[in-house]
Amino acid sequence: MINALIERWRPETHTFHFPVGECAVTLEDVAMILGLPTNGLPVTEPTMSCFEALEAECLHQFGVAPRKTECRGSFIKLTWFRGLRDRIVLNNVEHIQMYVKCHIMLLFGTVMFGDKASSAVHWKFLPLLRNFHQIIQFSWGSACLAHLYRSLCRATRVDCKKMDGPLVLLLTWAWIRLPFLAPIPGNPRVFPIANRRLLDDLQEGRAYGIGNIDPDMIPLDIHHNSVIWSDIVPLISFECIEWHASDRVRRQFGLTQGVPNQPENLGASHGEVLTGPKNQDWANTHSSWVMKWTNRYSHTLSDDLVHLHYPLEIYMHWYRAAFGDHLQLSNLVFE
Repeated sequence: MINALIERWRPETHTFHFPVGECAVTLEDVAMILGLPTNGLPVTEPTMSCFEALEAECLHQFGVAPRKTECRGSFIKLTWFRGLRDRIVLNNVEHIQMYVKCHIMLLFGTVMFGDKASSAVHWKFLPLLRNFHQIIQFSWGSACLAHLYRSLCRATRVDCKKMDGPLVLLLTWAWIRLPFLAPIPGNPRVFPIANRRLLDDLQEGRAYGIGNIDPDMIPLDIHHNSVIWSDIVPLISFECIEWHASDRVRRQFGLTQGVPNQPENLGASHGEVLTGPKNQDWANTHSSWVMKWTNRYSHTLSDDLVHLHYPLEIYMHWYRAAFGDHLQLSNLVFE
């Protein structure tokens, strides 16, 4: 199923391309599926590549530090955090907070920001956990979504053999929003489980199935973030910058879809990586993107009566003319 989705991912637009138009995993999906905060401060901080800085940070927060054999460059092996967490005696507030921090780092290294091996986590996140009561103030949801977008962009390369990132988010999104892709209960003999041809045969009205969720079941802190779920903004996580192209998927927010603007050009920021020594203040390096995120309330989608709304027919005419060659993929795959 992942391969079927990757075939339809366009790195330049950060959207999946189906016969009925574009769709994407959005900030709304991250909030509703993973329950992560999507509003708040950007996830960014200076990074230091020396072991001594890593060691000092761990000593400050946990009173102990991993040995070099328990690290992989700037990554700390998850086994170290698991071992530390399991040894903590929950007899006071400080120890409880240390336990929670270990658990958060394990979530970072597996569910939210995992690498291809899911065996280690970059220590760059640790400084953001220093003040326990401020952890919730960061937009962890937008950072998680940035990593998913980056992973999808990299997975489209011909030399990519394995995908990393928050795959739980991607799979759950696909099963909820495109329910015909979900595993068929009680029928394990069906293979492949995901039907590629159904993606080619999508009809209007089946593009993006939205379940009925009782508003009373959504926690208030998550619901309050909904004001920015449709924002056209950069998604920021240290060196990782991706674009939330909600203007290309307006129908997911119940709005009319017209011909979208040209995709945002992220320039060199789109390919930035943390390989090798990288002592850098990312808030300063990506200051222009941080400023756009700070001004996110000015970039929310709306149906403005002043502007012309293109009918769906005009949108589909433009869409098929621009991307028609990429919309029928199953025959190529099976050949």
